[in-house]
Amino acid sequence: MSCTAEVQAAFILSSFVTFFLGLIILFICRLMWRALKRWRNIKGTGIFLELISSGTIRNNPLESLHFHGLFRNRIEMLLSAQTFVGQVLVILVFVLSIGSLIIYFINSTDPVGSCSSYEDKTIPIDLIFNTFFAFYFGLRFVAADDKIKFWLEMNSIVDIFTIPPTFVSFYLKSNWLGLRFLRALRLLELPQILQILQVMKTSNSVKFSKLLAIVLSTWFTAAGFIHLVENSGDPWLKGKNSQNITYFECIYLVMATTSTVGFGDVVAKTSLGRTFIIFFTLGSLILFANYVPEMVELFANKRKYTSPYEVVKGKKFIVVCGNITVDSVTAFLRNFLRHRSGEINTEIVFLGEMPPSLELETLFKCYLAYTTFVSGSALKWEDLKRAAVDSAEACLIIANPLCSDSHAEDTANIMRALSIKNYYPRARVIIQILLSHNKVYLPKIPSWDWSAGDNIICFAELKLGFIAQGCLVPGLCTFLTSLFVEQNRKVFPKQPWQKYFLNGLKNKILTQRLSNDFAGMCFPEVSRICFVKMNLMLIAIQYDSLFTSGYSGLILNPPAHVKLHKNTLGFFIAESPKEVRRAAFYCYLCHHNVHNPELIEKCCCSKVKTRQHSAGSSVRILKNTIKHFKSRTVKRNIFPVEMENKTSTLTLNTRDLLNDTEQDSHLLDSSGLFHWSKSTPLEKAILKRTDKPKFRNHIVACIFGDAHSTLMGLRNFVMPLRASNYSLQELKDIVFIGSLDYLQKEWRFLRNFPRIFILPGSALYLGDLQAVNIEECAMCAVLSPPSKPSSSPTLVDTEAILATLNIRSLWISPSAQRPSVLEDVSQFLGGHPETSKYRRIPILTELKNPSNIHFIEQLGGLEESLPGTNLHLSTSFSTGAVFSSTFMDSLLATRNPSQKVGSC
Repeated sequence: MSCTAEVQAAFILSSFVTFFLGLIILFICRLMWRALKRWRNIKGTGIFLELISSGTIRNNPLESLHFHGLFRNRIEMLLSAQTFVGQVLVILVFVLSIGSLIIYFINSTDPVGSCSSYEDKTIPIDLIFNTFFAFYFGLRFVAADDKIKFWLEMNSIVDIFTIPPTFVSFYLKSNWLGLRFLRALRLLELPQILQILQVMKTSNSVKFSKLLAIVLSTWFTAAGFIHLVENSGDPWLKGKNSQNITYFECIYLVMATTSTVGFGDVVAKTSLGRTFIIFFTLGSLILFANYVPEMVELFANKRKYTSPYEVVKGKKFIVVCGNITVDSVTAFLRNFLRHRSGEINTEIVFLGEMPPSLELETLFKCYLAYTTFVSGSALKWEDLKRAAVDSAEACLIIANPLCSDSHAEDTANIMRALSIKNYYPRARVIIQILLSHNKVYLPKIPSWDWSAGDNIICFAELKLGFIAQGCLVPGLCTFLTSLFVEQNRKVFPKQPWQKYFLNGLKNKILTQRLSNDFAGMCFPEVSRICFVKMNLMLIAIQYDSLFTSGYSGLILNPPAHVKLHKNTLGFFIAESPKEVRRAAFYCYLCHHNVHNPELIEKCCCSKVKTRQHSAGSSVRILKNTIKHFKSRTVKRNIFPVEMENKTSTLTLNTRDLLNDTEQDSHLLDSSGLFHWSKSTPLEKAILKRTDKPKFRNHIVACIFGDAHSTLMGLRNFVMPLRASNYSLQELKDIVFIGSLDYLQKEWRFLRNFPRIFILPGSALYLGDLQAVNIEECAMCAVLSPPSKPSSSPTLVDTEAILATLNIRSLWISPSAQRPSVLEDVSQFLGGHPETSKYRRIPILTELKNPSNIHFIEQLGGLEESLPGTNLHLSTSFSTGAVFSSTFMDSLLATRNPSQKVGSC
């Protein structure tokens, strides 16, 4: 039947009257309560008001307040989602609201102007639903602290504009659509319901459901309003401009408006409808521009990066987590794939906590055959399961060396290692650590096993250790770092020294099992044969003692009494794996007269050699190679390196192989590896400018930091300079220039090393540099300061660059002693030291950001340098004046997952 205007007004007015009348009553009650509180403060009026309000004076007025508060707390706990009853009520209200919305969709098929008969079965069902809503509304009203704020809440407005018309329909025995479309706003509680049911557990799924609820509730509510006004027409025109439009067509109009398309086949004709469309279009711009694309991105990323990695039988893979950025991934892929060129059997699974950026995603697409990205955290077992950590060859954890808080970065990576070990104790973990003192936590993990291949790569130890060695041997940093860096750029050298330098950059550290013909020989014999016969440089071996109590591990340049065994693993400096295979193919019977390394290939002869025969063969080999070495001059593209006893500085734990020492035990530490002295008070180590200390052939270290800076670990810089294989007379004085507040924090790690001095000041002031007699120093090391939170990648090296400019401005007079090493280097580079009236101070500058080399390259003083600003192709790097720790990103790639040798 048709609904008259009076009946429709009754439905509409019931909601508006309830809303405004209730709001007015609440305001009046609040004003009266505030007035009563003010009257209570007036002397003598409190008892009078108590008599008027209750008729008698209560014996204990606090008892009623306690009862009221206890009752309200019980109601709050009943409605809270923390209790089972509260969860049931919340879920039941949501389900019944959706049911009421469905009933509205069913009734919307009839014309809006018609009233449904009370005999319709959906009307009693909707009445039961709204009766429960009224009961729940009353409970919420009682539990609310601020009644007015509760009255203006979204859910309260929905109940006020939908519940009273239901009771009006019961009174009038008819039903009208009215404002029942507001029930769609209950969809905003969808994320809370899904969380209570534990359907969603990730932040992305919660965010997606929230955005979806906002979009759906907005569409359904707006479509309901347009459906009402377009079918009813404008009230002041008495419905003359109404049009018959279905609810589905209203949904279509709203979606077209939201997408800002507007096809024009369905339009609003009433003034109310068009006015609503104007404001809704403005809101649609925000809705469509922000929420809908974000929903699509969340949904696409969930499907794209949350699927588990599929393990293929027979195909090896590794898992890389931690600092997954464009720079770290690029460095890792470049070095990892270089060591395995032509092999696609090893795949890389990157486990990133954030979805990849467009640049990183493009990088993964370029290496699609080698890489797979899985979104997740190494701290969660379900993500480790999706990354198939239990089947991986190794798990690599990358650190961020440019982070503002190194300690927080280390602890986060240690927790990742702990999570991986707890998930799968047999997993092999290779982790990068920034600060050396954080290494102690990793061996304490119960399943940590060095013999199984677990490794720690400490940035502070390697970086400062390399710089310290560069202070003793100028250019050693360049030599060592070039072994880990590959240059893909084609550069055409203009000078002879550049050609030799670029050829040297091709050499890498490679491993190869040595031929059994070398069994029983000492390391000097084998290294000479490899160098003369095969054009290979053997620098170390993997030594396994035949005795249970003997030493087992990596030895660099072992002494002559160490004999090689069969199947010994050798470490070479060579250009390609093809060259080092000659050491495995070498046979004395077939190759002792071969002079061309290219002819040393796998032979077909088979023989059984005794140890005595091998020893005799090695004597003959040694005589022939010495004779051959003296008879001809061999031209090399790599710099010759003398195998002197002092190169045992790099030897790891070789003291077990040495039977005697030249140092007294009381001058060394407990390990016997470093010079030791009694603790020196900081006051005695501090230098004063008034004393004018005279140093000569010493090492100056420029430090930048303050009381709030993170420790960089200067102990790692001092330890190589205080190695026990140097006599006490050979030790060089070390002078630190920097903030006393910072050096005071480092001093507790340095106070037991001899001949350490501190000058409070800054390398940015020439007076402080001249106070330590920097003109006669052996080397000046400029260490880059710890990163700051607000530092940009370009400004992280500001202090180091300015200090380098300051030091390079000082020129040494001819009367100052000039190291012979620097003279040899100048002659090799084509310079003429005899024509130079002054020379510059030898300096080694650390750069955290290698792209900042262009600030120092102009200081090199060499013409026709290599083009570009690439650090490893610069003149400053080639001459050993600049060092950057970025090469350590490649150390993860050089650790072959199939090898389990030693530890870094």
